[in-house]
Amino acid sequence: MASSDIVSAIRIRNFTWLWIGSLGSSFAMNMQIIARGWYVYDLTSSAVDLAWVTVSFMLPTVLFSLYGGVIADRFSKKKIIVYAQAMNFIATAIMAVIIITERVSFWDFMWVGLFNGTVLALSMPARQAFVPDLIPERLIFTAMGLTTSGWNISRIVGPAFAGFLIAIIAEGDKTSSFGVGIVYFIIAALYLISALTMLLIDNPGSPAGTEKSGAVSEMKEGLLYVLERPPVFGLIILSVIPFLFGMSLNTLLPAFNQDMLAGQADDLGLLISMMGVGAIVGSLMMAAMGDIENKGRWLIASCLCWGLATSLFGLTTSQLMAMCVIVAFGWLMSWNMSMNRGLLQLQVDGHMRGRIMSIDMMSHGLMPLGVFPISIIADYYDVGTALFVSGIAFMIATIGAFLFMPAVRQTDVFDKNNKREVGVTSVTDSEVV
Repeated sequence: MASSDIVSAIRIRNFTWLWIGSLGSSFAMNMQIIARGWYVYDLTSSAVDLAWVTVSFMLPTVLFSLYGGVIADRFSKKKIIVYAQAMNFIATAIMAVIIITERVSFWDFMWVGLFNGTVLALSMPARQAFVPDLIPERLIFTAMGLTTSGWNISRIVGPAFAGFLIAIIAEGDKTSSFGVGIVYFIIAALYLISALTMLLIDNPGSPAGTEKSGAVSEMKEGLLYVLERPPVFGLIILSVIPFLFGMSLNTLLPAFNQDMLAGQADDLGLLISMMGVGAIVGSLMMAAMGDIENKGRWLIASCLCWGLATSLFGLTTSQLMAMCVIVAFGWLMSWNMSMNRGLLQLQVDGHMRGRIMSIDMMSHGLMPLGVFPISIIADYYDVGTALFVSGIAFMIATIGAFLFMPAVRQTDVFDKNNKREVGVTSVTDSEVV
C-alpha cells in the first residue's frame, strides 16, 4: 500500500509537474545561497556583512507571508507561481550580468536578497496550498513527503553542484567573477525552467468563489480562523515550537564541529550530508506511511524524539557518534515537518488554505528568537551544553503544550461537517500519466 501510494501520487500528471517545478526552484535557491555566501565573504571579508545579506533574504518572510496568503486565496495559484519564478529569473539574470562584468557590490546582494525573499514570501503560500487542488485527499501525506524529499535532495545536492561548477569553470576560485557569474546564469535558468514547468499544469488553482474584503480584513480573518479552530491552532503551535528550539543544531553545527569535535571543513560537510540523508529518509518515510493512524500523537512523539536527538548530539564526543545521532535528527525533523504540513492541509477549508499556510510559514521567521539565547549559552559555556539545553527546552515546551493547551491534543479531530474543499473530484483519469 505504501509503495503504491507513492506511485499513485507520481502518476498524477499535474502534481508531478508541480513537484518538478518545485525541485527546480529549490535547487536554484540552495545553489544561490552557497554561491552568494562564498562571493560576499570574499568581497567584504566580514561575517557581519554575510549575516546582513542572510537577514535581507529572511526578513520578508516575517513581513509579507500573511499578505502572500491573501494573494493565494484571491488569485490563480498557478499564475502566482509562474509570475514569481519569472521575476526570480529576471532578477537573478540581472545579478549574473552585474557579477560577470565585475560591477558588483555588497549592496547588489542586499537588494537581490530582499527581492528574492519578498517573492518567496508572496508565492510560497500559493505553492503549498496548490497541492490539495491537484491530488486526492488520501494521498495528501504522500504528497507532503515527496515535496519535502525534493527540498532535502536539493539542499544536499544543490550546494555541491554549485561547488562543482565553480571547480570546473573557475578551477575552484570562489572569487572568480566569471565563474560565479556563470553559476548565477545557471541558477536563473533553473528559475525559468520552474516557471515553464508550471505552464504544463492544466489546473489553474482558482480561488474559492467567496466574497473578498480588504487585505487587512482577510489577514485578520485568517488569524481568527486559526484561533477559533483548536486542531488548526494546535498544529500551528507544534510548528512554532520546533522552529524555536529544534533548529539550533542547524545554526551551531559549524561551531560544534570545530570546538567540540575538532573537525575540519570536510568533517562539517560530512555531518551536513548525513543530516540530509536522514532528512530524505524521513520525508520518504512520511510519503510511504500516509495511511498511518493517530498522526497527531505521532506528531507529538516525533517532537519529543527530535528534542532528545538534539540533546544527545550535544553530548557526543566523536565524529562517529555525531554522525549517527545527526542522521536520526534529520530523519525526525523531516518526518515531523511533513506530517505537520499534511495534517494542516486536511484541517483547513479550501478558501482559507493560502492564508493558513502563510501563518505557518511565518513560524520559520521565529527561529532567531530561539537560536539567540542558545547562542548566548554557547558563548558562556560551550556549544555542546547549549545544544543539550536546547533539546531539553524543546521537550519541556512540547510536554507543556500537550498538558496545558487542549488544542494540541486535538490535532487529529476533524470537523466532518466543515471539511475543506480538496481537489479530490478534480483529479480525473486524464490527469494521470
